Amino acid sequence: MFAVLSRQPYQQTGFKVLSRTPTIIALVCLLLSIVVVLAVTLVQIHHKKVLSPGLKYGIVLDAGSSRTTVYVYEWPAEKENDTGVVSQTFRCSVKGPGISSYANNPQEMVKPINNCMNKVKEKIPSHLHKNTPVYLGATAGMRLLRLQNETAANEVLKNIQNYFSSQAFDFRVAQIITGQEEGLYGWITANYLMGNFLENSRDQAKVDNPCYPRNYETALTMKHLYGSRCTESLRPANYNPGKLINFRGTGDPAVCQEKVSSLFNVAACNVKGEDCPFNGIQQPKLKGKFVAFAGFYYTANALNLTGSFPLADFNSRMRVFCSQDWNQLPFMLPKFEEVYARSYCFSANYIYHLFVQGYKFSPETWPQIYFQKEVGNSSIAWSLGYMLSLTNMIKAESQLIQLPVNSSLFAGLLFVFTAVALLCLIFVVYLCVVSFMQKNISHMDHVLATQ
Repeated sequence: MFAVLSRQPYQQTGFKVLSRTPTIIALVCLLLSIVVVLAVTLVQIHHKKVLSPGLKYGIVLDAGSSRTTVYVYEWPAEKENDTGVVSQTFRCSVKGPGISSYANNPQEMVKPINNCMNKVKEKIPSHLHKNTPVYLGATAGMRLLRLQNETAANEVLKNIQNYFSSQAFDFRVAQIITGQEEGLYGWITANYLMGNFLENSRDQAKVDNPCYPRNYETALTMKHLYGSRCTESLRPANYNPGKLINFRGTGDPAVCQEKVSSLFNVAACNVKGEDCPFNGIQQPKLKGKFVAFAGFYYTANALNLTGSFPLADFNSRMRVFCSQDWNQLPFMLPKFEEVYARSYCFSANYIYHLFVQGYKFSPETWPQIYFQKEVGNSSIAWSLGYMLSLTNMIKAESQLIQLPVNSSLFAGLLFVFTAVALLCLIFVVYLCVVSFMQKNISHMDHVLATQ
């Protein structure tokens, strides 16, 4: 009995030492696991970064009557107020005439377009090519071709679609836009970027043209003059599409102005009131600032005028220009191209009558017109307005969240340390139960021993 009693304190002390050590270790592991889980979670929540999903790109081919221009636009992928904030980032002029000129051999237009598209590919990150939409809008040339030969017009568009179907980009549509749409998209472009003819032939062999520079001579076919639906009603009885008519420029500003003025039918407005400028069309009153772009800008630029300037300056420069000899024009123009150089006098007179006689600009309100090619680095053309309209149909992308810890690693850490914490908790509970049971057994042994 003495032997049993003398060893019992030693056994209890040893057990306490043995049970206390793993308990302490388990509790320490449990606390550390909880601390790690909380720390990783707090870091993950409070140190995340909101990143932009980057840029998106769009491509518009402006297929005009005389040339095709490829525009590349870019905008933030998440958009601003769910509307694409679009800016022009690249422009490429396709060599050769407009696509309507390829009516008889539409496959020939692919090569010059492809040359520009190869340059476009270098401007857009390759991983975004498949998600970059491409739109082609054809204007006056294709509108006329469709009126004259709808089958040929459709064949031209079909060849364009076939070409782009083999490209890496997301080709959406090739369509002929109406004159109203072209004007509307141009209006959108201008407002967005600002932040807020020839004398009729009578089958003569040589025709004097007062709007052509003096001593300029050229031969045009009857088809060139009367082949359009716009001049079809003026065809003479002996109309021969291939017959040549010789034109000679006389450079007469007064007569040119008189001829251009006759194009505006003001008689139809005599009973309409002051808001009817010509052709019986009602005209709203002038208000605010105006942007004159595209052909308006190039004509003013030929007169060495840009931006805002007095009407008197426009008139004096127009008279001087219209009086020039053809041989002098290469020294006067910033860029000399015959087809445009010979027509600037007519264009200037047309602009004058359209703005003054048509839109009712006066010497006081004329300076409200700004003749501009670009706003910032973006060309003022219908194509940007077209893109702005189309990007509103493209779903905005959500912002990207960059977390300090990789999602997979974060999940793994949470799982491991949560598991460790649970195991430690279970182990501590187990030790407490064992300790409690051991105390009861020891107490019973002690009671039995004293009996």
